[in-house]
Amino acid sequence: MELSELATRTGSRILLVVIDGLGGMADDAHGTELEDAATPHLDRLAAEGVTGLLEPVGPGITPGSGPGHLALFGYDPLRFVLGRGALGAAGLGVPLHPGDVAARGNLCTIDAAGTIVDRRAGRISDEEGRRVVGRLATEVPSAEFHHEKGHRLLVVFRVAGTPEALDPRLGDTDPQTTGVPPLEPRPLDPAAEATAKLVASTLEEVRVVLADESAANGLVLRGFDTHRDLPSLRERTGLRAAAVAVYPMYRGIAELLGFQVLGPPADLTEQVRLLEKHREDADLFFVHVKDADAAGEDGDRAAKVAAIERVDDAITDMIAAAEPGVVAVTGDHATPSQMAAHSWHPVPVVVHGPRCGQDGSERFGERWCRAGGLGIRPSKELLPILMANAGHLTKYGA
Repeated sequence: MELSELATRTGSRILLVVIDGLGGMADDAHGTELEDAATPHLDRLAAEGVTGLLEPVGPGITPGSGPGHLALFGYDPLRFVLGRGALGAAGLGVPLHPGDVAARGNLCTIDAAGTIVDRRAGRISDEEGRRVVGRLATEVPSAEFHHEKGHRLLVVFRVAGTPEALDPRLGDTDPQTTGVPPLEPRPLDPAAEATAKLVASTLEEVRVVLADESAANGLVLRGFDTHRDLPSLRERTGLRAAAVAVYPMYRGIAELLGFQVLGPPADLTEQVRLLEKHREDADLFFVHVKDADAAGEDGDRAAKVAAIERVDDAITDMIAAAEPGVVAVTGDHATPSQMAAHSWHPVPVVVHGPRCGQDGSERFGERWCRAGGLGIRPSKELLPILMANAGHLTKYGA
């Protein structure tokens, strides 16, 4: 049964704020980044609402951003699969046709021995990233290169006139660690062998072209995917949804699910303005904030704490702008700064609204959410809870 069978329209809006990489890990020296951040406004939501912990995919499973967000929107991430390439293409407005293969690219720094010393090329600026990607677009004709943000780019492989020639079933070339060389593109199915050879030859061309670059002298790829059709969120829930996200990939997943994609905004201030401007245009507003995840991946604990505190500073403005009946704040996955990577740790969630009740939580953080009224549950169960609290679900059965 789809939720749309029980859906009913009300004037109550849902505001879902996703702090990317929100979850963390306590150790002997610290609480989690969220626990140690100064978050008086989020703490008030927790004290007046209900809290819990979410598992994006399942116990012990480390999710990518795609599965983490699909789950928050009520899609089972084990059933609905999206690679970073498809998400990036949608976010940048690059059409993918059947037979095309797209991948998320990271410009990186490789030393004289051929090992990766920085997976993100020192987090180069947008301007520098555009310059380097522009070189690739001009000098490497075997693929399309589209700059996304900073060191991130989209790479699309097409073979004109042979739409069935390419197969996305390839292993990543990004080892997601430093001190080792990039991986070779590996076919995960015999049908992908020709695609693996094309990707390998393209990466060799890239290596030659970027050999004179000081920082962004390498390219690693992950999340190979092709054109996909997914049922829209409105088909599945009856909700009109809108997305307010700075980063193209998160606009991309919203686009693929049929959201109205607003902006693009440049920062939190512009995200608040878009919420106010489009207040009446949607039943569900999805606001994505990236900085905590980026800091966690850099192993920068202080920066992640500061990123969380910036969201806390902005949350009252978001609520005032959207005037929601229900507010939820959570993350798509955990990114503990101790690990400098995504992890399997559960993600805190708070839900606030007149029908939510209260569970006695004192603050918004892992140790308090663990005892919260929502319990520990799959992320895919959050959206029905938000819809019920906003009055968007009718009674089931007699």
